[in-house]
Amino acid sequence: MASAKKKLQGLVAATITPMTENGEINFSVIGQYVDYLVKEQGVKNVFVNGTTGEGLSLSMSERRLIAEEWVTQGRNKLDQVVIHVGALSLKESQELAQHAAEIGADGIAVIAPFFLKPWSKDVLVNFLKEVAVRAPELPFYYYHIPALTGVKIRAEELLDGIQDKIPTFQGLKFSDTDLLDFGQCVDQNHQREFALLFGVDEQLLSGLIMGATGAVGSTYNYLGKKTNQMLEAFERKDFSSALNYQFCIQRFINFVIKLGFGVSQTKAIMTLVSGIPMGPPRLPLQKATREFTDHAEAKLKSLDFLSFTGLKDKKLEACS
Repeated sequence: MASAKKKLQGLVAATITPMTENGEINFSVIGQYVDYLVKEQGVKNVFVNGTTGEGLSLSMSERRLIAEEWVTQGRNKLDQVVIHVGALSLKESQELAQHAAEIGADGIAVIAPFFLKPWSKDVLVNFLKEVAVRAPELPFYYYHIPALTGVKIRAEELLDGIQDKIPTFQGLKFSDTDLLDFGQCVDQNHQREFALLFGVDEQLLSGLIMGATGAVGSTYNYLGKKTNQMLEAFERKDFSSALNYQFCIQRFINFVIKLGFGVSQTKAIMTLVSGIPMGPPRLPLQKATREFTDHAEAKLKSLDFLSFTGLKDKKLEACS
């Protein structure tokens, strides 16, 4: 894997945690999963044990073992393996951070504690600092997702002076639709070269226009190839093509959102597209219905998103 000093950029897949039908972690497919991301989707960075990975529904032991497996299987294949170590308990988060450092992860990320919440920027920074110091050689990222945590401290405010308190701070995963906040994160931090990773897949092009240096998302597990085409068009300033790719991706995401879309459905789609069994989610989440999977498959085929697996449909929507 890459040096910890290398800037995290480009697409980062928010990894799914494969499970058996009995709800146990299916470690046996993670090596195949790594190869699929790299070879089929062109994605070489991962964000492990986050929301998509059901990290907060896993035991401490499971989180450690999953992190170890991704680091081991990703060696010499993935560029960066970032481990989400956030928890409601400071002690647990610290233990996970120290473990990530010990196993050779490339970075750690932390979500705001969301039961007993930090009520100000200073309180939140103090919490994050106490986690970061347990992995003093690893780049540290804040995972900003206020819709789930209920912690409404603006990312722009958090970034102001944060490296004075957390020297290892390297950036954030911005999973919010507030482009004013995100834009100011970019505008106010030009000199710091933070990794500002946009976390709303269906709005990534807007994030790129605002100055995102990369993106973390669940759809890059199975739409990474198409999203990379959008990034390439954006880089060569072919904005018309980039917009067309974004609209194409939005057609699918908009379709599945209307059906009911979350972690459970992401697992079903990944199983369908990759052929790697992701299994059911852990309670309280419920397994995606067969009806959902059938509708999602039909939409993927109509958009030609399954073409690389040999699955075609005669009635294709224009997407290129």
